[in-house]
Amino acid sequence: MPTARKNLVSISDTPYYHCVSRCVRRAFLCGVDPYDGKDYEHRREWVESRLLLLAEVYAIDLCAYAVMSNHLHVVLRVDEVLAESWTSLEVAERWHRLFNGTLLTQRFAKGLLIPSYELDTLNETIAEYRSRLSDISWFMRSLSEPIARMANKEDHCSGRFWEGRFKSQALLDEAALLTCMAYVDLNPVRAKMAETPEESSYTSIQRRIAAVHDQRQPAELLAFVGNEHEHQPDGLHFHLRDYLQLIDQSGRVIRDDKRGAIDGRAADILSRLNIPNDHWITMTCDFGKLFTGPVGTVQELGSYCGHLERKRRHSASLCQQWFG
Repeated sequence: MPTARKNLVSISDTPYYHCVSRCVRRAFLCGVDPYDGKDYEHRREWVESRLLLLAEVYAIDLCAYAVMSNHLHVVLRVDEVLAESWTSLEVAERWHRLFNGTLLTQRFAKGLLIPSYELDTLNETIAEYRSRLSDISWFMRSLSEPIARMANKEDHCSGRFWEGRFKSQALLDEAALLTCMAYVDLNPVRAKMAETPEESSYTSIQRRIAAVHDQRQPAELLAFVGNEHEHQPDGLHFHLRDYLQLIDQSGRVIRDDKRGAIDGRAADILSRLNIPNDHWITMTCDFGKLFTGPVGTVQELGSYCGHLERKRRHSASLCQQWFG
């Protein structure tokens, strides 16, 4: 039996999760289908645009994403504190950007008078919307359902477009988070869909690199804010240029036709995280095969499983081998 989603998510242990959705039909999500030669490349824009919209609406940040031929990778950060800071009106307005809501919430959002006998119903509905706006399952649902409807309409068919459940895994510490982000960002290079990260269309890494040329970070992605220190702004605790250098050098190493090595400030990141270079390359190539459950140190894994009351520590031996 598949594990219930509530038994896979523990925000008290980590707000970071890697999610993967795959197409259930032979027809491709994007790119050229080798079976019939049809080009579905335009669907990449559908997925990316929807992802960026959801990142604006939900209390869930996009850390990394890659839209592949028949599947999608996203690394997400849940921000429950942000969701709790929204007023009831903000919650209603955000929800209405994606869904119709109820007649009651529509009247409330328009500033119309709500009778006292309907206030309890309104408050309960707003509380439910607030919870959903920081829920990974609702985020992925809000992404997959519109894409499925558009693809079915284009293909003149009905039925499932995505697999019934998306895969999600907890990223329990900085090393697991950075490794998974690199794995996602290097997906097109590894699959030989692109020669370099900056040529990897419809990916977070391409968006970050393009923004660097304008001396900024993309607002739609969770920002890199440098190494951790007191009073640090919210974001990824690495320097952006160090991360981009690490991705570039890693991409050169994993391609057979390019010479490359991990050195300089990129190597400093791995040293800080206590990840040997050879471990790093293996994990960024095979992260999805190596780890099918939560990822992090054995200590973090034990805490995570304890909070979820899981007797079996899935992937414990692999976490011990790769993260200590």
